[in-house]
Formats: sequence, structure tokens, C-alpha cells
Amino acid sequence: MMNLKLVVLDRDGTIGEVCADQPDVEHSWHPLPGAMEAIARLNHGGWHVVIAANQGGLGRGAVEMAVVNAQQTRMNKLLAAVGARVDAVFFCPHAPDEGCRCRKPQPGLFEQIGERFGIELRGTPAVGDEDEDLVAAAAAGCEPHLVLTGQGAQYRGRPVPPSFPAGTRVHEDLAAFAEFLIERDAPLPSAAT
Repeated sequence: MMNLKLVVLDRDGTIGEVCADQPDVEHSWHPLPGAMEAIARLNHGGWHVVIAANQGGLGRGAVEMAVVNAQQTRMNKLLAAVGARVDAVFFCPHAPDEGCRCRKPQPGLFEQIGERFGIELRGTPAVGDEDEDLVAAAAAGCEPHLVLTGQGAQYRGRPVPPSFPAGTRVHEDLAAFAEFLIERDAPLPSAAT
């Protein structure tokens, strides 16, 4: 197995505003403040960033694949403008009632990521704004991180509910998570001899 510094992020509510199933392609996805820069910091710290997202609007027929592609293109342009990138995007196109294995809280997307990158995901940091994001991540062996943006904002100032995996770490936003991860990953200063 290769040694790869990988982090898995949810998209809506974690990187960008929660998207209603909007047909207005040009205006249907906006980054959260500081999120693009947080991904740049992760990239510059040697981390490969992958997105795992539910796109149930596709399965319900509420949104076309062209809209999802346009949102992704917009995100990639905004990332590039700050010197950042996402290495891959994995998404579940199924409606919630379809019973697939790839829709979070099932771990299928994470399993696909592990296969694609040829790595075990045990201990891989995974970030989301909802319990379903982190339940799926933990089921695949990832280290769960909650951001208090998107749906996560409702947990600000409150303890993490029992529906979240044990050991879930909480961060104000993606920028705070990036700072935490980079500091934790930094080599310890060596003692002078």
C-alpha cells in the first residue's frame, strides 16, 4: 500500500453552501467563507483532498447531471484561483429511498475511494456537517470530524449527539479543521544537541 496523505470532505455544508436542487447553474453553488483557502492550505501541506457527496437530486429527477457538472466546474475554478485543487469527486446519484450502498450514511463512497487510491482508509480524516457524513466515514475506518457549518451549525455550543460516531472531533469550520490537521501533522522540533 502506498503512503498517501488523504483527507475526505463532504461538499455541501462543509465546502459550500447547502444547495437546494436549483436549475440556475450559474448561481447554484457558493463556497463557504475561507473554504477554498482551507483546501489550498491542505494541498500545500501535502494532503490530497477528495470529496464524497450525496447528490440525491439526480435520483429524484430534481436536477440534471449538467447542473452537477457545472457546480463542480465552478468549484474547481474557485479552487484554482487560490492555488488549490481537489483530486477526485465521488458522489452518490441515488434518491434516499433507493437503498443503495453508496449513499451516506452507508460507507460505499468511502470504499470506492479506498479502492481508487489503493489505500486502507483506517485513520483517514473525514469531514462533514451531518451525522450521515461521519457515520459513513467511521464505518469505513475514517477519523470523523464535524464542522459547525451547514447542518452542523445547529450543534454550536452543544455536545455532539449520540448519533455521531464516538471520537468525533468538532471544528468551527473547514479552515479550523485544516489548521488542526496541519499542526497535528507538523514534525516535532528536534532538540538541539
